[in-house]
Amino acid sequence: MRYYPIFVNLKKKACLVVGAGDVGKRKIQSLIDSGAGHVTIIETRPAGPEMDSIISLDNVDFKCREFVDQDLDGKFLVIACTSSEEVNWRISKLCSERGILCNIVDQPEKCSFIVPATVKRGDLTVAISTAGQSPAMAKRIRKELQESFGDEYGKLLTVMGQVRSLMLGLGLDTKANTAVFRTLVNSELLEAIKVQDLDAATEILKESLPDQLYANIPELLDGLV
Repeated sequence: MRYYPIFVNLKKKACLVVGAGDVGKRKIQSLIDSGAGHVTIIETRPAGPEMDSIISLDNVDFKCREFVDQDLDGKFLVIACTSSEEVNWRISKLCSERGILCNIVDQPEKCSFIVPATVKRGDLTVAISTAGQSPAMAKRIRKELQESFGDEYGKLLTVMGQVRSLMLGLGLDTKANTAVFRTLVNSELLEAIKVQDLDAATEILKESLPDQLYANIPELLDGLV
């Protein structure tokens, strides 16, 4: 099956994770890190001390009991990682009937979406999917990408986000804005950030940005070293 690639905004969305073992904990943390509006956790075992920092969050609700159908009410996205095939299938079928996005960990045939392997550098996220055919290959590719994309990519993206905001504030036309953005991403700015050469980065920004933004260059480079 060929999946449709998509990045989902979970702000103000209610999510459910059934099963809080080692895999479940990682899934829970990923939802929190992605800004989920609320995360409900269903686990038959009491939460251990390693869960304290998670269940103390205002947007997390931990329930120590078996899953019941009503747990799906109002949920936007569901992840199940229990050791029970029966429970996993039940959750999968109920989500399908209700039109809820559902992921059953390591069982793509029960999923309406799968979670790709990812490489993250700041706000940059590179996702890899093998359509569930070979998670091992996805992990290998992720390792290769981790070696290719260093922290400088996340830092450059931060700079580009600030530049974009400043450029739009000037009220120039789209063509002018696009020219600046393309010039910067194709310049040596990435390399300057990688080797922490602020002098070179400053010169590149001066050559690329409109005169009105020269005063903002120190602000753009602040915190890159």
